[in-house]
This record gives sequence, C-alpha cells and structure tokens, in this order.
Amino acid sequence: MTNSRTAPRFPEWPQYDDTERSALTRALEQGQWWRVGGGEVDAFEREFAALHGGGHALAVTNGTHALELALQVLGVGPGDEVIVPAFTFISSSQAAQRLGATAVPVDVDLATYNIDPAAAEAAITARTKVIMPVHMAGRIADLDALGKVAERAGVALLQDAAHAHGAEWKGRKVGELGSVAAFSFQNGKLMTAGEGGLVLFPDEEGRDLAFVRHSCGRPPGDTRYLHRTSGSNFRLNEFSAAVLRAQLSRLTAQVETRERRAAVLEPLLAGVPGVVPQGRDERATRVPHYMAMFRVPGIGEERRNALVAELVRRGLPAFVVFRAIYRTDGFWETGAPDATREELAERCPNTELIHAEGIWLHHRTLLAGEDEVRAIPEIIADALETL
Repeated sequence: MTNSRTAPRFPEWPQYDDTERSALTRALEQGQWWRVGGGEVDAFEREFAALHGGGHALAVTNGTHALELALQVLGVGPGDEVIVPAFTFISSSQAAQRLGATAVPVDVDLATYNIDPAAAEAAITARTKVIMPVHMAGRIADLDALGKVAERAGVALLQDAAHAHGAEWKGRKVGELGSVAAFSFQNGKLMTAGEGGLVLFPDEEGRDLAFVRHSCGRPPGDTRYLHRTSGSNFRLNEFSAAVLRAQLSRLTAQVETRERRAAVLEPLLAGVPGVVPQGRDERATRVPHYMAMFRVPGIGEERRNALVAELVRRGLPAFVVFRAIYRTDGFWETGAPDATREELAERCPNTELIHAEGIWLHHRTLLAGEDEVRAIPEIIADALETL
C-alpha cells in the first residue's frame, strides 16, 4: 500500500428528488402551513409510528426538544436526577439540565459504546427519575438489562433514539419496546428535514400530555386560550413534515443497503492493524448504521485528530467522536453532579478511551457501492502509516 490512496466518490447527503419537491408543493398548496390547519404533520406521525411498530407519535421542532419534552412528560423537574451515558452528544444531558434536573454521566461498554447497565444501576439514588440509554450509531442498548434495572429501582426508561431510525432489538421495532423513545431529524441524521424531532410514546395518555405541553399548554381544538399546563412551542411545521414523509419512504431501503455494506466494511476494518470497529450485540437484529465507528487503541487524542484530518484530506467523510460530556464546558454550567471532571473521568474509563481514540465515518459511505466500501479500510491503513 502507498500513502497516495484517495477515497472514491461517495453519495451526497441529504438525498432528495422529486418526491421532496412534490411534497413541498403539496404542503404549500394546502394554504395552511402549521399543524393546526394542515395535514402533513398528522400524516407523518401516523406513518412514522406504523413503520416503527406502533406507538403514539408526536413530531416536534428538533431532537433536543424531543428529549426535553419526553422528560417533562415523565415528570422530571428541579432536584431530580437523570442517568445518561458519559459518551453521547451533549443534548442527552442538556435536555435534563434545561429542566433543572441533574444529569448523572455513567460509563459505557467498550465494545458497543452503549451505556453500561451495571454502571447505571450503581448510580441510582433516591433522586433518580429516568435512565436514558442512547442507541449509539443505531445499535440498540441492552434494553433487557436496563429494563430490569429500571423496574427494580422504580424509575423510567427514555430511549435516546436519535441514531436509531428503523432499528430493531430481538426482532422488535422501537415502537414495540415498551418505553418512550425520542428521535432526531437534524441534517446529518438517517432521515432529515434539516431539523426536526419526534417522541414515540407507548401509550396515548403520554402523547396527549406531550401535545398540550408542545403547543404552549393548549389542548387540541382550543379556541379560548385555556393553556391547561406550562409548555412551550415545539410544534413542527407542515413543510418539514412533508419532507420527512418523503424521507421516510426511503428509510427501509437505505437501512438495508447500509446493513449489507457494513457486513463488508466491518471485517475489513477489523483486519487493519491497530483498528477496532465498534462491536455489535447479537440481540441488535437490525442496525441502521448512523455512523461507521472504530477506535485506534493507544493513539491518543492529538494523533487521533491528526488521523481524522488526514482521512478528510484523502476524501473520507471522517470525524472525531463526541467528547465525554463532562469534558465540555457547557455540561458544568447548570445541573451537573457533585463531582469534579477528574472524578467523573475516573468513574468512566471506557468513555475516556473512546473519547480519545474514536473516529466515525458518515453513514453516506455505506450507501456507496461495494467496491467503494472495500476501499475505505485501505485508505485508513495507508493514512495510519503516515502518522
């Protein structure tokens, strides 16, 4: 191999065609561009829930608001604690912190990068209200173990499913898993309208309460400004919903393509000296592959950053992984636990390794042809030789 190997051309993201154009025209010509008068948001909620195995869907402005709204419905407020993985995007903790709650970071599994159920159980106190597993890169967390932990402690589970559109656990879809799940439709996600989010509730009662809270406290059909509870305006607009309906129509086929390409990529990545791909729990029977993730053990954060820059130079859409949430300034602004950064780092050794050694590739790489996917490990191996 030589250090001159460059990447093939990968598909662009987001993907769109006349399906989105027609959808936008359809929404435009309704003459009503918000959900109260239009039909796109309602239709999208029904279609999304059906594709995810059922449940009661409520579309909202973005994935962070989806988490915040779900936590509100689960009764989280000032003084409560929400257990979150230390390795995740910051919205997982900020949604709790914005409600005045304390986000308690715990370590993750070094193979799957998902929350460690034993670490979550050890962190439970009398103030714990919710455990929030994040399905990292679309690999559903160990909901069997987490469900038992939550049941023993009498706390709720909230799935952060921002990466898990179309995912399955033991053959069951997210809407069949019995707990609230929050999704994101931000520009990089597996389906997108630039921004957007959705909460999938297992019961109609939860969805009804969320509707009131997401619409400034007003119940459906209110014409007298009743404002029955506190809330905010998290309503999704009709244009975004129309685009998301088009995006949803492609989701199943795209997930199937990414699964096939990942089956090619992951063993080849594992064959690159010094590279360890993200592991997969065999109970995660369908993984949509929001990211293709791997570690380079021992590389260290500075050299990892240099490797990512080199991969980008060669044409791979590569990124450093999320920082440990306790290693961001924003985490400590409000709602942080009574511990120092160093104490949290000591409690989260796996997160520390992933944070410093991890790299991810955009999911559009897995929508390319098989030959293009086979070139990826060669490019990574070549780039490693230059460090």
